[in-house]
Amino acid sequence: GDGSMSAYTMKTILGGQRFDYIWDNASKGAEGTGKAVIDCAREWGCRLLTYVSSAGAYTPDAYTVFPMAETTPVKESAGQVLYEKYAAQMGIPFCSFRPQYIYGQNANKHDYIDWFFDRIARGLPLPIPGDGEQKVSLTNAEDVASLLASVLNNEAAATQQRIFNCGTDQLYSYNEVAYMCADAAGVGRSEIKIAHYNGDQFGKGKFPFRLTNFYVAPDMAKSRLGWPGPKNSLKDDLNWYFRYYLAREGPTRQINFEKDVEIVQGLRSSTEAYAKYMPVSS
Repeated sequence: GDGSMSAYTMKTILGGQRFDYIWDNASKGAEGTGKAVIDCAREWGCRLLTYVSSAGAYTPDAYTVFPMAETTPVKESAGQVLYEKYAAQMGIPFCSFRPQYIYGQNANKHDYIDWFFDRIARGLPLPIPGDGEQKVSLTNAEDVASLLASVLNNEAAATQQRIFNCGTDQLYSYNEVAYMCADAAGVGRSEIKIAHYNGDQFGKGKFPFRLTNFYVAPDMAKSRLGWPGPKNSLKDDLNWYFRYYLAREGPTRQINFEKDVEIVQGLRSSTEAYAKYMPVSS
């Protein structure tokens, strides 16, 4: 958002319009636009301000039980957490959703799923950390939207609970995502090459998810807001996603596989498949 935005400027831009319900999907902190939205909501007597935060603010430890609950400790200095705190301090009817790993045709980030197709479409290994059995929650943007709208089912419960995890309840392992992507691309599961590696040794590389389990579930939204659950499934969506990937010229775009090569070499596996995409040293 605009760091110089103030409530006065925002009201001027809106030309005197006032809103009873606000969904803020843009602000990254409690300054500038974020502060202006909250201040306007307070001045207007807004019935409910719903904020799109991030599950990335969670800081799980060795004792965290998954899926992570809304009570999981967070990084207190994270902009989204500071926004939540300021909204609470202002005493306005407020709730916050913490999503993770969203995909959709109009999404502005494709790395989560493209990473798998980028390698499958080129016949390259998929360097996956650990044993690949870590779970991940990938949620269609349409289901995220319905979660955000579910606050209207019970506004009192939304403001009382305040924090909600935002995501599908359909969990898959990293290995399962790889195999489902292969299915969507028309590649036999036995043909893809998953290269499991030690994340502590090689790091995350270009892999789109955490080295360890890091996922949430929408149980609170289901119980408190009556959200019925997702209408979309990753398994089915990967079919249209792959067509979308082809339309974006995914298989031919230039990608730096340098980190992949480092990992595969470290596993003492052949790196010949990378030769046509980048120079590979012996």
